[in-house]
This record gives sequence, C-alpha cells and structure tokens, in this order.
Amino acid sequence: MRSSRRADSISAASLAALLGSATVSWAVLRLGRTAPPALRQAWERTNHAGDPVTLLEGPAWVGGAVAGAVAGAAAAAVASRPTEGPSRRSMSSGFVALAAGALGALDDLAGGTSDKGLKGHLGALARGEVTTGAVKIVGLGVTGLVGAALSDASRPSRPGLLATLVGGAVVAGAANAVNLFDLRPGRALKVTVAAGLPLVGGVPAAAAVGSSLGVVRDDLRATAMLGDTGANAAGALVGLALVERTGLVGRVVALAGLAALTLASERVSFTRVIEAHPALRRLDEWGRAPR
Repeated sequence: MRSSRRADSISAASLAALLGSATVSWAVLRLGRTAPPALRQAWERTNHAGDPVTLLEGPAWVGGAVAGAVAGAAAAAVASRPTEGPSRRSMSSGFVALAAGALGALDDLAGGTSDKGLKGHLGALARGEVTTGAVKIVGLGVTGLVGAALSDASRPSRPGLLATLVGGAVVAGAANAVNLFDLRPGRALKVTVAAGLPLVGGVPAAAAVGSSLGVVRDDLRATAMLGDTGANAAGALVGLALVERTGLVGRVVALAGLAALTLASERVSFTRVIEAHPALRRLDEWGRAPR
C-alpha cells in the first residue's frame, strides 16, 4: 500500500511539473515580448546569423521550471503526506532552476566577451581578474552541492557524503554542458529534451522537458534563445534528475562524461562535428524555420 501510494505521488508530481512548466514558460515568454522597451533592450542580442533575438527565453524557461517544481510539490502533497520525499525533491528542483538561472542571468547581463569558456575564465582568475563567468562557475558548484544534498536527504537510503559531493559536481557540470550547445536555434533545447525524457518520471526532468517544450517554437524560429540564464538552468535540472536516479558509481560515470565533454569543447567545434555527420545535421536542423 505504501509503495503504491508513493508511486502515485511521483506520477502525479511529474505530470503536474510537465504541464505546469510548459504552460508557464510559454506564457512568460509571451508576456516578456510585451514588456517596456527599456526592459526588453537589456536582453536583445544578435545571433550567429546576424539576426536580432531576445534572451528573454531564458527567464521564461526558468519561470516555467520553477512553476513546474511548485506544481509537482503541490501534487505530491495531495497524493501523499507533504513530508515525504517526492514533495521535498520537487522543491529542490525549484531551488536549482532558480539559482542556476540567476547565475546565468549575471553572465548574460553583466558578462564581457574577452574571456569565454572554462579555460578563459580560469585564465582570467590566474591573472587576478574575477569575471562574471568565474563567479558563475563557483556559484554553480555551490548550487549543485545544495541541490544534491537536498535530493539525497529525501531518499530512504542516503548514498553518503562522497556521493553527494560527486552529485553536486554532476549538477554543475550538466549546467555548463547544455550551455555549450546553445549555438544554433533549438539545439540546446533538443539536448535537454533528449537527456530529460528517459528521466521524466521525476520532477526535475519533467520540469526541464516541459519548460523546453513551452519555448521551443520561438527558439526554432530563431527569434529567441536560452542564453546562459536558460541553458544553465536546463542543464542543472537534468543533472539533478540524474542525481536522483543514481548512486556513487552512476554519478562518477556521469561526471567523467561531462568532464570529457567540457574538455573537448575547448578544442573541438561541436557545430563542425554536427555538420560533418548527415544524421546529426538533419536532427540538428529539424524544426527550424527556413532562412
């Protein structure tokens, strides 16, 4: 009976998170487009093709994810006792999305262009310069650790301190990884959905997938993009979803893969790799508005 009630709670929370996040991210992006010009201008950029885009998709994505986490927590509370794991894990999702999004917004609004990438920011630190990217790296580490700790504390059998530390690194690494793909319309959202779908039984992945679906139309049309605000939050939630499903071994494997991906990005252009393989290129271009 208890296991059945727990399963119902998780299912209700995930569905609520998926629908809530998709609805709110879609609505917030529409609302952002009607905001006063002074607010919209701070988020306006030029994309790789030289076309104007708005980064307000990022705050919309974060707003949807936080709303999805709240909806998931409410659904879990109705389906089971509020103190049980599903509700508390739902709230950890909201914290991770909001914190990672805020750190990304700092980079979007105040970051420079002289030092980009992990190597660039660490190099700036070595010269005694504190960039917004460096602040974000440290902040994402703290966010990941808190998120992993909250998630592990709600599990019936806690995986241990080392697993929590590795889990925090997974959340931070995933936040950075999705940001590496936000270079073409729809690419980062496709990566988020593809990584989140196998984990959508939990609130973090459900919120990530739902929020992505809510804004994907504008992204594919190349009128809006995630920016660091949305991409960091998206990756962090997918990372948290993975942490929820794994112990120490699974997290170590995930962290190794994320580290390899990050190091590869410093030497290899992901866009060139994708364009060199027909199947990847077709998948990457699927859904985009023709130029």
